[in-house]
Amino acid sequence: MKIAVCLKQVPTRDWQPRLDEAKSWIREQDATFEMNEPDAYALEEGLRLKEKHGGEVVVCSLGPSRVAQVLREALARGADRAIHVQLEAAGAASAGNTDAFVVAAALAEAMKSEQFDLVLTGLQSDDQGFGQTGVILAEKLGLPHATIVMDVQVAPPNVRVKRELEGGWFQWVGMPLPAVLTIQSGINQLRYATLKGIMAAKKKEIKAVTPAALAAPKAMIAALYAPEKNKEDAADRRRPRGGRQRARAPASRGSTRYMSHRSSRGHEVHTKATNCFLYSRELVSFVAARAFVRKPF
Repeated sequence: MKIAVCLKQVPTRDWQPRLDEAKSWIREQDATFEMNEPDAYALEEGLRLKEKHGGEVVVCSLGPSRVAQVLREALARGADRAIHVQLEAAGAASAGNTDAFVVAAALAEAMKSEQFDLVLTGLQSDDQGFGQTGVILAEKLGLPHATIVMDVQVAPPNVRVKRELEGGWFQWVGMPLPAVLTIQSGINQLRYATLKGIMAAKKKEIKAVTPAALAAPKAMIAALYAPEKNKEDAADRRRPRGGRQRARAPASRGSTRYMSHRSSRGHEVHTKATNCFLYSRELVSFVAARAFVRKPF
């Protein structure tokens, strides 16, 4: 069984974000990076399926040269080989210039010739949290897909998955292989790289792929800033929950939190392409994608 796992390298959770001069992305040269946590669960699920059904696990990632770090980490955990879609060679300056559509299109181009039986991705990324890359990738590859997967049962030529719904409900879905699955965090227990795995990873192949041309992004980050803290915000936090209060999103501490559809000034933000407004480690990002703003009642 030939399994692909898509990985993303994201800033570490304990790093204090700093903005670049254009105020549209972080200063990547100052950041420290790690493997996206939902992708780590997808990798673990791929390795378990390989141990049960045989075959190989190929990890794929799009990004600059530093992405080789997470690819080596995945190889040390047990992946067989890696595909690195090079971002600089395609003319993109940073990950801030790409969206889910760009990433999925580039990965699909690099993966089509491999003829994978199963493609796994994390549910969403820790930095932007759109949760769209896996779905768009399935469309680009022309494969069936399922999202928010909590259990995977492979019985070729089909796969049966358990999806997490709202309110504690679950749904079992069957589909033919090949297919694309987006994996929910917590589906399994993560393994760590052993010394033997780290040494073996040095001899495993990382194939560098240069895309012909990156697709035009469907959304762009127009502004990025840290919310201002004032006395009115402090008063809102002390106000009882029973009364009417200004809608706001709590600052996240210790882990990444994402809030959609509400700005720090109580305005609702909507878009046809994606959520326009996110909170990421106390950073606020406006995404320009045919958006409009509606004030609260």
